[in-house]
Amino acid sequence: MSVLACPDAVVTPPPVFSSEEIAACARQIREHVHIVADSTGQELGLVVGHRPAGEVAGTLPPLYPEWLGGRSFCEAHGVRFPYVAGEMANGIATTRMVIAMARAEMLGFFGAGGLGFPEVERAVQELATELAGTANWGVNLIHSPSEPELEYRVAELLLRHGVPCISASAFMDLTPAVVLCSAAGLSRDADGRIVRRTRLFAKVSRPEVAEKFLSPAPPDLLRLLAERGELSAEEAELAARVPVAEDVTVESDSGGHTDNRPLGSLLPRILFLRDELTRRFGYARAVRIGAAGGLGTPGGVAAAFALGAAYVVTGSVNQVAMEAGISDEAKAMLADADIADVIMAPAADMFELGVKLQVLRRGTMFAPRAAQLYEAYREHPSLDEIPAQLRAKIERDVLRAPIDEVWSQTRQFWQQRDPAEIARAEADPKHRMALVFRWYLGNSSRWAITGDTARRTDYQIWCGPAMGAFNRWTAGSFLAEPANRSVVQIALNLLEGAAVTTRAHQLRTYGVSVPASAFAFTPYRLA
Repeated sequence: MSVLACPDAVVTPPPVFSSEEIAACARQIREHVHIVADSTGQELGLVVGHRPAGEVAGTLPPLYPEWLGGRSFCEAHGVRFPYVAGEMANGIATTRMVIAMARAEMLGFFGAGGLGFPEVERAVQELATELAGTANWGVNLIHSPSEPELEYRVAELLLRHGVPCISASAFMDLTPAVVLCSAAGLSRDADGRIVRRTRLFAKVSRPEVAEKFLSPAPPDLLRLLAERGELSAEEAELAARVPVAEDVTVESDSGGHTDNRPLGSLLPRILFLRDELTRRFGYARAVRIGAAGGLGTPGGVAAAFALGAAYVVTGSVNQVAMEAGISDEAKAMLADADIADVIMAPAADMFELGVKLQVLRRGTMFAPRAAQLYEAYREHPSLDEIPAQLRAKIERDVLRAPIDEVWSQTRQFWQQRDPAEIARAEADPKHRMALVFRWYLGNSSRWAITGDTARRTDYQIWCGPAMGAFNRWTAGSFLAEPANRSVVQIALNLLEGAAVTTRAHQLRTYGVSVPASAFAFTPYRLA
């Protein structure tokens, strides 16, 4: 006679009603949670796991960080998580960082902005070798109004090496380089659908710029590229049917180039614009809209997803990651920052246009010194016409070298990078002054990267308020230790915490009395 073993009966835990227990339940995001009433019917509590017997007011399914954004983003880029480590310029977003993100099933962009062509080429070659056969990595193409030839050469380089994703940043208008990246390799599949070989991301902070990337490429630029032989007739024809970018990152109050717009106002505006242009042009598939700027805590990330972002992009906080290409001294300065310890300062790459970017204020005098240089540039037609007293002050307090010596170094730099700049400077004294002052702005970033302690008070460190929020969130936790701050651990904890925050909000919408502690998430090591 055989005996059949009976499975153990499923034991359903009793409902919980206290604030502490509700907060604990809210953190169990990967389980079903059921909302039930107490015996009086006046108070709501929770049961985690199997559905309890009796009446249930509502049930929330499991919630995973992978599900917070748009599924089409993950499918399009072959990633598990809707999360991007952004392109911090001058190689601060290193190849090591991009590789780590790709292997963790996320997406990262190498920070090519501000680097010379040989440095970008070496990085692209390394990434193409290390990540061969994968599609979830990319390189930045930054708008370079003072070096349009470099911008175009970098675009050609990225296409030549088959970089799968390109993030276009700081563009105020479309250029031949960015349109080439968008249109090159366009084709139709067996079903007649337009297929992209290269996926272009566009980072924008203004509706008028977003509209350019959300629209098909201008006919005149397509015609120019086709006449040059850079695009085939088919590629140009297909480019007129699709948006320039199918991933548009809305950049709010971020480090570096920023318009300081609040995400809560800017993102809905661009989402509305996306929908309007999709209807106007009859796109077969929707453009994905992501969010960047100010994302240094789980609450910030959760808010971005709640606003409708398909993916999130982090920047400032990744500078304290082990993989970041910046000195330990600069990382320590960032770790001391609070949300108000940032300031706007002149940008090196768009100095003559008066463009500003957001940098760290605490512990460095870069911003006021850079502002002093721009004021001198604006008020005087040439270096020779700067009053002697002001010139001496600039040489002593800012440049720490005679202007003639700085010009000699500047001339040597441009002789190697772009000799045309020297010819222009010799013909235009105002431009010569701009190049001399840009020597300081360019080197101040490099001093922070190399850790030149003699120039510590001149460090230019791109930083937004997200850094201060991150510091307060991680204080006393696993992520407070520099040795634990990998770019992947930062990403996973922000996503995990965003899921916990989202679950707490879901419960609140059901009428559950959710305590404030349910919205808090303490970082820990995540696999």
